[in-house]
Amino acid sequence: MSDHSAADGSLVRSAASRAAGFFGLWLILAGADPADLPAGLLAIVAATWTSLRLLPDGSLHPSPVALARLALRFVHLSAVAGADAAWRALDPRMPLRSGFVVYPARLPPGLELNAFCTLASLAPGTLPSGLDDNGAIVVHCLDVGQPVAAHLARDERLFTQALGCGLDNG
Repeated sequence: MSDHSAADGSLVRSAASRAAGFFGLWLILAGADPADLPAGLLAIVAATWTSLRLLPDGSLHPSPVALARLALRFVHLSAVAGADAAWRALDPRMPLRSGFVVYPARLPPGLELNAFCTLASLAPGTLPSGLDDNGAIVVHCLDVGQPVAAHLARDERLFTQALGCGLDNG
């Protein structure tokens, strides 16, 4: 088989797996009403095409086990950080020491760094607010005394392992 036909086969497999994922998502969101099938198929084709354009096949190698670890960490941190943020907001004895922490991400600027910042923004108490002149993430947090940079480093390592971004684990 030539390299060209192997690449075509890989693209077809990638398109088929993405379309299947979008179909599953559509079923979860819209249900299995046959009357909605034409609109669903159109949405699936558009989402698959867009996905292939924005994230070409072979650029990431996701790990289901690492994705599960990342999801569990996110759920755990969300619960703990949410409770901490609520406690700080409601208890006058617990001062808010809000400010900015600079985190030098290892991810290069681009899609993966943007996705990581989006994930980090979902955790209560922290909000990535941009990049500084050196490309480090500037994070607004409720308590600058917390180990925000250490948490972000761990989250970035789990994120890159989950997506297979190719950074070493160092």
